[in-house]
Amino acid sequence: MSNHLKDIILKIWRQNGPQDSGRFETYKVDEISDEASFLEMLDYLNEQLITEGKEAIVFDHDCREGICGTCSLMINGQAHGPERSTATCQLHMRKFSSGAEIVIEPWRAAAFPIIKDLMVDRSAFDRIIESGGFITSVTGGAPDANLIPIPKPVADSAMDSAACIGCGACVAACPNGAANLFTSAKIAHLNSLPQGQAERYKRAESMIEKMDEFFGSCTNHGECESACPKEISIDVIALANADYRKAKLKNKKFISRI
Repeated sequence: MSNHLKDIILKIWRQNGPQDSGRFETYKVDEISDEASFLEMLDYLNEQLITEGKEAIVFDHDCREGICGTCSLMINGQAHGPERSTATCQLHMRKFSSGAEIVIEPWRAAAFPIIKDLMVDRSAFDRIIESGGFITSVTGGAPDANLIPIPKPVADSAMDSAACIGCGACVAACPNGAANLFTSAKIAHLNSLPQGQAERYKRAESMIEKMDEFFGSCTNHGECESACPKEISIDVIALANADYRKAKLKNKKFISRI
């Protein structure tokens, strides 16, 4: 495969901190390989800035393998960029033409305040997980893998939901800044398995109500599904909503008996 070099113009959001108003700054990157990843291109730019005695651009990254979910950029108005089912770290410069202008912004959501430049605080996701993302399990040694029989369709469905990497693209793409796809994926993952049945309805209730403290409401735009790098279906939202309604019905019946 040929390795073409191209010149790119970058319009990048710079912001010193949560209280700063922020602004766009324009940079030029010359002769970047089309085989370079998007984050490698930003590394290259930062090396240039440091060499010139300027402050490097802050952006989130870790595994660079589409697993950890820390890479979180709006690229030309699209969460993770123009390639579907791809995290920012998996995007390559061959997707852009030489001379192209690329606008790079952080996630734009009230629940994700900007820390600096392109890095945002996604700890609201942590609060949701803390509220119910666990199962009751006996202590002791690990059980045999086949101790609890799980039908393959159930296991496949749980694995599809477990694919969520918590990147926040669903929130950034949603016009309402809703986190229903993320929250529902975490709920559906555990609620579909035998191990998750003990807390099933309590989990749905607590996680959804914690989500509502930080994020907007879902109105079924479907942008979350389109932006998700792991192609998680919005069907999980319907499943989580059904469990939430059942949880409220159970609470109502319990209160009526008191």
